[in-house]
Amino acid sequence: MARFIFITGGVVSSLGKGLMAASLAALLQARGYRVRIRKFDPYLNVDPGTMSPYQHGEVYVTDDGAETDLDLGHYERFTGVSARQSDNITSGRIYQTIIARERRGDYLGATVQVIPHVTDAIKNFAQADIEDLDFVLCEIGGTVGDIESLPFIEALRQLRGELGREATCAIHVTLVPYIAAAGELKTKPTQHSVRELTSLGVQPDLLLCRCERPLPEQERAKIALFCNVRKEAVIPALDAPNIYAVPLQYHAEGLDAEVLRHFGLASAPPALARWTDIVERLNRPEGEVTIGVVGKYVGLPDAYKSLNEALVHGGMANRVKVHVRWLDAELFEAGDDEIAARLEPMHGILVPGGFGTRGTEGKISAVRFARERGVPFFGICLGMQMACIEGARHTAGIGDASSSEFGPTDQPVVGIISEWMSDEGMQTRAVGGDLGGTMRLGAYEARLAHNSHAAAMYGETVISERHRHRYEVNSHYRDALEAGGLVFSGMSPDGLLPEIVERPDHPWFVGVQFHPELKSRPFDPHPLFAGFIGAALRQARLV
Repeated sequence: MARFIFITGGVVSSLGKGLMAASLAALLQARGYRVRIRKFDPYLNVDPGTMSPYQHGEVYVTDDGAETDLDLGHYERFTGVSARQSDNITSGRIYQTIIARERRGDYLGATVQVIPHVTDAIKNFAQADIEDLDFVLCEIGGTVGDIESLPFIEALRQLRGELGREATCAIHVTLVPYIAAAGELKTKPTQHSVRELTSLGVQPDLLLCRCERPLPEQERAKIALFCNVRKEAVIPALDAPNIYAVPLQYHAEGLDAEVLRHFGLASAPPALARWTDIVERLNRPEGEVTIGVVGKYVGLPDAYKSLNEALVHGGMANRVKVHVRWLDAELFEAGDDEIAARLEPMHGILVPGGFGTRGTEGKISAVRFARERGVPFFGICLGMQMACIEGARHTAGIGDASSSEFGPTDQPVVGIISEWMSDEGMQTRAVGGDLGGTMRLGAYEARLAHNSHAAAMYGETVISERHRHRYEVNSHYRDALEAGGLVFSGMSPDGLLPEIVERPDHPWFVGVQFHPELKSRPFDPHPLFAGFIGAALRQARLV
């Protein structure tokens, strides 16, 4: 029987509900339980696929092609359980489905209302595809009191009544701020937040209290008294030195033990050696490297959340600390002196994905610097496309090479994908169509050349990686690019779509059309990131 753990947040946003859900799931998993985590997002977008990274951070893509909230990346990285389309729902998707059913007449003339139709849809989502699971953790986005989240809180209330308290647990994440002038932690915001949640019919069973200083026993008892929970169910959550220390920290505070006590479950102590090793690798590096990430959205680190974590994982694989320098691509359009000044200190250069023309010439300049100076280079999605345009212009003699994404061009080395084969059959797209959900999304196979650098890193010649792109390198330019030294070492199974390019005469130069960062885990670093950081470490030892 699957038991449900509902996670809400109060007082302020950005308290780390997603990280808390991922950490608790990892702890339950370490005790031998089978887990899955789901995210309820109250916004009216159908999915985050068309949202600006500055609005929402990165878009996390699942194997089955769902564009989801970045918290699903935390879920996967901490548990190793691949997320699915059914693990992320938004108000927009719920209303879209309900309105489509109403237009078809499926409700047989009934008045369609938030209760029961919207709340029933939320409950159906929570309970779908949960066979063979012990725990389903459901994180409700937003902050208690927001008007957008009210239908989700109501659905939570109804589910608790239908399934029974013995099958559900409500955890509320709150803030206990430190007021420097008073010299003390204040519990009143937590009390008000719990009162707001209780007024909506949901009494929390556990409180996770985010605080920057240790929570005294007196304050812990006060919170328990006014919020109607056991003192042991008030769990302090101080800032951790890194996110991978959070599971061990929560375990030390008794979070997983208290959850199991709530459900009346006994369990052997968790097997936490995996997490101890991860923290040890982070805390005791044997070297360090500096990686320059030349991107468009560097003002918001969450825009490259999975990328940053994959670089950390690559550092773990090589037992080194990775310093990431976020470099605005537009700065590299000022001239060669500016490029050299910013990139010469780097032991590796990474050009990530992105959309639109802004900053692309700066990215191309960064690629050229890496190629000419022999600095390890890693291009991802748009980064691979920029590597191909740079190669076309400067090693293949196609001086006006460009991408049709940037406007009309006589040499579209990169162009829109008009069709490709998927598990559902041939997919076709046209210029000017809808933007949402129309890219090449999800996991696709690629075949690697046997003697390639990529095959050596993967240790196999057939791989599966996740994609999210609308434009693709034009394979008609393959011969010209390979004559210039840029080898197409990975292709789609039908041989039509380039997946990986590399330069055999370079210390480490790899571009990939997919997003390998989405499949990297702290306990299983992605081979391309492990290889890239290894090359950067060799570069660091040369300078």
